[in-house]
Amino acid sequence: MVPKRVFFVKGKGVHKDQLQSFELALREAGIEKCNLVYVSSILPPHCEIIPREEGLKCLRAGQITYCVMARNATDEPHRQLSSAVGLAVPAEKGTYGYLSEVHMFGQDEKFSGDYAEDLAATMLATTLGIDFNPDTAWDERNEIYKASGKIIDSESIAIAAKGDACGKWTTAIAAAIFLMD
Repeated sequence: MVPKRVFFVKGKGVHKDQLQSFELALREAGIEKCNLVYVSSILPPHCEIIPREEGLKCLRAGQITYCVMARNATDEPHRQLSSAVGLAVPAEKGTYGYLSEVHMFGQDEKFSGDYAEDLAATMLATTLGIDFNPDTAWDERNEIYKASGKIIDSESIAIAAKGDACGKWTTAIAAAIFLMD
Protein backbone atom coordinates (compact mmCIF):
# COMPACT_ATOMS: atom_id res chain seq x y z
CA MET A 1 0.00 0.00 0.00
CA VAL A 2 2.14 2.86 -1.32
CA PRO A 3 0.55 6.14 -2.38
CA LYS A 4 0.92 6.98 -6.06
CA ARG A 5 -0.21 10.63 -5.90
CA VAL A 6 -0.43 13.45 -3.37
CA PHE A 7 -2.13 16.83 -3.26
CA PHE A 8 -2.35 19.66 -0.74
CA VAL A 9 -5.31 21.40 0.93
CA LYS A 10 -5.94 23.97 3.60
CA GLY A 11 -8.98 25.35 5.39
CA LYS A 12 -10.28 27.15 8.44
CA GLY A 13 -13.50 27.03 10.38
CA VAL A 14 -15.18 28.98 13.17
CA HIS A 15 -17.93 27.62 15.44
CA LYS A 16 -18.99 27.64 19.09
CA ASP A 17 -17.96 23.96 19.34
CA GLN A 18 -14.39 22.87 18.68
CA LEU A 19 -15.40 19.75 16.73
CA GLN A 20 -17.68 21.78 14.48
CA SER A 21 -14.93 24.31 13.78
CA PHE A 22 -12.69 21.40 12.72
CA GLU A 23 -15.48 20.06 10.47
CA LEU A 24 -15.85 23.49 8.85
CA ALA A 25 -12.09 23.63 8.24
CA LEU A 26 -12.29 20.19 6.61
CA ARG A 27 -15.17 21.43 4.43
CA GLU A 28 -13.23 24.48 3.30
CA ALA A 29 -10.32 22.19 2.45
CA GLY A 30 -12.69 19.84 0.56
CA ILE A 31 -11.90 16.68 2.55
CA GLU A 32 -14.81 16.53 5.00
CA LYS A 33 -16.36 13.43 3.38
CA CYS A 34 -13.29 11.25 4.04
CA ASN A 35 -12.30 9.09 6.98
CA LEU A 36 -8.88 10.55 7.62
CA VAL A 37 -5.97 8.47 8.87
CA TYR A 38 -2.92 10.44 9.96
CA VAL A 39 0.43 9.07 8.85
CA SER A 40 3.99 10.19 9.41
CA SER A 41 5.90 12.27 6.96
CA ILE A 42 7.45 10.26 4.13
CA LEU A 43 6.80 11.18 0.50
CA PRO A 44 7.02 7.80 -1.29
CA PRO A 45 9.39 7.36 -4.24
CA HIS A 46 7.69 8.11 -7.59
CA CYS A 47 4.73 9.79 -5.84
CA GLU A 48 3.26 12.36 -8.24
CA ILE A 49 2.23 15.77 -6.90
CA ILE A 50 -1.08 16.75 -8.47
CA PRO A 51 -3.27 19.88 -8.30
CA ARG A 52 -5.85 20.16 -5.51
CA GLU A 53 -8.82 20.17 -7.90
CA GLU A 54 -7.65 16.98 -9.61
CA GLY A 55 -7.09 15.25 -6.27
CA LEU A 56 -10.45 16.26 -4.80
CA LYS A 57 -12.23 14.69 -7.80
CA CYS A 58 -10.71 11.32 -6.83
CA LEU A 59 -12.17 11.25 -3.31
CA ARG A 60 -15.34 9.33 -2.48
CA ALA A 61 -17.60 9.71 0.55
CA GLY A 62 -16.51 7.45 3.38
CA GLN A 63 -13.17 6.63 1.78
CA ILE A 64 -10.27 5.80 4.13
CA THR A 65 -7.84 8.58 3.25
CA TYR A 66 -4.26 8.80 4.44
CA CYS A 67 -2.87 12.25 5.13
CA VAL A 68 -0.15 14.25 6.81
CA MET A 69 -2.07 16.98 8.65
CA ALA A 70 -1.17 20.05 10.66
CA ARG A 71 -4.08 21.18 12.85
CA ASN A 72 -4.36 24.05 15.28
CA ALA A 73 -7.28 25.55 17.19
CA THR A 74 -8.04 28.26 19.73
CA ASP A 75 -11.02 29.76 21.51
CA GLU A 76 -8.99 32.77 22.66
CA PRO A 77 -10.23 35.98 20.98
CA HIS A 78 -7.76 37.42 18.45
CA ARG A 79 -5.06 34.80 19.12
CA GLN A 80 -2.98 34.21 15.97
CA LEU A 81 -2.66 30.57 14.93
CA SER A 82 -1.30 28.78 11.88
CA SER A 83 -0.86 25.35 10.36
CA ALA A 84 1.50 24.32 7.56
CA VAL A 85 2.77 21.26 5.72
CA GLY A 86 6.21 21.38 4.12
CA LEU A 87 7.49 19.20 1.31
CA ALA A 88 10.99 18.28 0.11
CA VAL A 89 11.36 16.27 -3.11
CA PRO A 90 14.61 14.45 -3.96
CA ALA A 91 16.07 14.73 -7.46
CA GLU A 92 16.41 10.93 -7.61
CA LYS A 93 12.86 9.71 -8.35
CA GLY A 94 13.51 6.33 -6.72
CA THR A 95 14.33 8.02 -3.38
CA TYR A 96 11.77 9.02 -0.79
CA GLY A 97 11.18 12.62 0.23
CA TYR A 98 9.84 14.27 3.35
CA LEU A 99 6.74 16.07 4.52
CA SER A 100 6.59 18.02 7.76
CA GLU A 101 3.70 19.40 9.73
CA VAL A 102 3.80 22.58 11.78
CA HIS A 103 1.16 24.14 14.02
CA MET A 104 2.05 27.43 15.69
CA PHE A 105 0.67 30.30 17.70
CA GLY A 106 1.69 33.90 17.02
CA GLN A 107 2.99 33.30 13.48
CA ASP A 108 1.64 34.18 10.05
CA GLU A 109 1.28 31.97 6.96
CA LYS A 110 4.64 32.96 5.48
CA PHE A 111 6.62 32.18 8.63
CA SER A 112 4.80 28.87 9.26
CA GLY A 113 5.10 27.81 5.62
CA ASP A 114 8.81 28.64 5.46
CA TYR A 115 9.38 26.81 8.75
CA ALA A 116 7.56 23.68 7.53
CA GLU A 117 9.46 23.75 4.23
CA ASP A 118 12.74 24.18 6.10
CA LEU A 119 11.99 21.19 8.35
CA ALA A 120 11.15 18.92 5.41
CA ALA A 121 14.19 20.04 3.38
CA THR A 122 16.52 19.67 6.37
CA MET A 123 15.28 16.14 7.10
CA LEU A 124 15.82 15.20 3.46
CA ALA A 125 19.24 16.90 3.34
CA THR A 126 20.48 14.97 6.37
CA THR A 127 19.19 11.70 4.86
CA LEU A 128 20.99 12.42 1.58
CA GLY A 129 24.24 13.40 3.30
CA ILE A 130 24.26 17.02 2.16
CA ASP A 131 26.84 18.97 4.14
CA PHE A 132 25.45 22.20 5.64
CA ASN A 133 25.53 24.34 8.75
CA PRO A 134 22.19 23.98 10.57
CA ASP A 135 22.67 27.41 12.17
CA THR A 136 22.61 29.31 8.87
CA ALA A 137 19.44 31.00 7.66
CA TRP A 138 16.82 28.98 5.77
CA ASP A 139 17.37 30.87 2.50
CA GLU A 140 21.10 30.12 2.63
CA ARG A 141 20.57 26.43 3.42
CA ASN A 142 17.91 26.18 0.70
CA GLU A 143 20.47 27.38 -1.86
CA ILE A 144 22.96 24.76 -0.63
CA TYR A 145 20.30 22.03 -0.82
CA LYS A 146 19.33 22.92 -4.39
CA ALA A 147 22.95 23.45 -5.50
CA SER A 148 23.78 19.92 -4.33
CA GLY A 149 21.62 18.54 -7.14
CA LYS A 150 20.12 16.07 -4.68
CA ILE A 151 16.98 18.07 -3.78
CA ILE A 152 14.90 19.16 -6.73
CA ASP A 153 12.08 21.02 -4.99
CA SER A 154 10.76 22.18 -1.66
CA GLU A 155 7.51 23.99 -0.97
CA SER A 156 4.75 24.36 1.57
CA ILE A 157 1.08 25.03 2.06
CA ALA A 158 0.09 27.16 5.03
CA ILE A 159 -2.90 28.89 6.56
CA ALA A 160 -3.17 31.39 9.38
CA ALA A 161 -6.16 32.76 11.24
CA LYS A 162 -7.01 34.94 14.22
CA GLY A 163 -9.18 33.56 16.98
CA ASP A 164 -12.80 34.65 16.70
CA ALA A 165 -13.44 37.99 18.42
CA CYS A 166 -16.33 36.49 20.43
CA GLY A 167 -14.38 33.46 21.64
CA LYS A 168 -15.79 30.84 19.26
CA TRP A 169 -13.42 28.05 18.30
CA THR A 170 -11.22 28.80 15.30
CA THR A 171 -9.46 25.86 13.62
CA ALA A 172 -6.88 25.96 10.82
CA ILE A 173 -5.69 22.86 8.95
CA ALA A 174 -3.16 22.17 6.22
CA ALA A 175 -2.76 18.67 4.81
CA ALA A 176 -1.08 16.48 2.25
CA ILE A 177 -3.65 13.98 0.97
CA PHE A 178 -2.40 10.64 -0.40
CA LEU A 179 -4.11 8.76 -3.21
CA MET A 180 -3.42 5.06 -3.65
CA ASP A 181 -4.55 4.70 -7.28
